Amino acid sequence: MSTATAPPAAAPRPARRPRRLRPARAVRRGLLYAAGAAVFLFSVFPVYWMVVTAFKPVSEIFSGTPRLVPAAPTLEHFDRVVNGELIPGVDFWQFLLNSLIVTLGAVTAGALVSLLAAVAVARFKFRLRSAFIVLLMVIQMVPMEAMIISIFINFRQIQDGTGVQMLGNLTGILVVYTAVSLPITIMMLRGFVNAVPKELEEAAAIDGAGNWTIFWRILMPLVAPGLVAASIFAFITAWNEFIVALTFLGRSTDHYTLPLTLSYYFGRFGTEWGSIMAASTLLTIPVMVFFLFVQRRMVSGLTMGAVKG
Repeated sequence: MSTATAPPAAAPRPARRPRRLRPARAVRRGLLYAAGAAVFLFSVFPVYWMVVTAFKPVSEIFSGTPRLVPAAPTLEHFDRVVNGELIPGVDFWQFLLNSLIVTLGAVTAGALVSLLAAVAVARFKFRLRSAFIVLLMVIQMVPMEAMIISIFINFRQIQDGTGVQMLGNLTGILVVYTAVSLPITIMMLRGFVNAVPKELEEAAAIDGAGNWTIFWRILMPLVAPGLVAASIFAFITAWNEFIVALTFLGRSTDHYTLPLTLSYYFGRFGTEWGSIMAASTLLTIPVMVFFLFVQRRMVSGLTMGAVKG
């Protein structure tokens, strides 16, 4: 009678040693980190200096020894900008409301028109389709300042639905901001629409879904990241624009937007740098809030609208 023998136990494997980087690779990685930190500091320092200067008293702003941190922080410049103490007749809150109306209107109208146009260009074949796409790319190469004279002449002869001229009110610059952002937003959204498989729409159509259901339930969630990115571009363009607003509004100071307040602080006998930095800081906050609000939706939109499989 034979007895089965147990196989010999396997020898324990030696513990893996931590992988060490080669000296050349470690130096290369350190240089990359240092270059990234230098680029970061180069990009952030102007914003930091703007905010710091807004809190400095006048004596520190014009001091021959610059300070990275204000020795005696003050809210004097913010108070003078918000309450209009520096320049009588300048209503900061009215300018802020005008900017919000124009910017949000341009973002909403631009997102709607660009999304519909992107779907039409990406999904349908029509006459002069290629020429339309080429025209969009050509328009992006032309700076807005080069077209401002022709746009001004055309708008001077146009009236809105209430019979009021397009110049001197918020409607005119809202239309201009929307039109300026359309070429790049249409091209951005066209790429997102092309990335959506047509099979998803065909499967929904087979299940009995209509065109509106396919657009809203299938296409819209998958294109949401591109729509948010286009909205950010349109928001920044409309919020920070200065030349068009100054040209189209002229002497209609009641309709001035917030960037135009900066021109009030450049006088003949001096420049109020503290007020300029305070107004610029306040001008930056809504852009940051808008971006923080939509950045989560840029990521979540990537996984929305998927089918069960």
